[in-house]
Amino acid sequence: MINKWVFTTFTTWCCDVTSELKAVKISKETYSELSTIAGELQIKRKRPVSMDEAMKYLIRQSRKGKKISDLAGSWSMNDTEAKEVKESIAKAWETWKP
Repeated sequence: MINKWVFTTFTTWCCDVTSELKAVKISKETYSELSTIAGELQIKRKRPVSMDEAMKYLIRQSRKGKKISDLAGSWSMNDTEAKEVKESIAKAWETWKP
């Protein structure tokens, strides 16, 4: 069985010989999750994806600015809640002074 660290390091070295390599120890659970993400990226991009690329993807995702539109559709409310929100907004507008 090939050591996961060796395989990942070799893959990274083959794909990008200009970068300095660093070893990072991760748990089996984290490796499994990262492998799943790499697999999903591979399907999405329709090409092989290295663990290094998957990690870079996650880093970019965490640094991306969140947009208010990302929340669209995430809040489901009933008619009573909608009415309360409308009334609250109307009340707030009554107190607003230009």
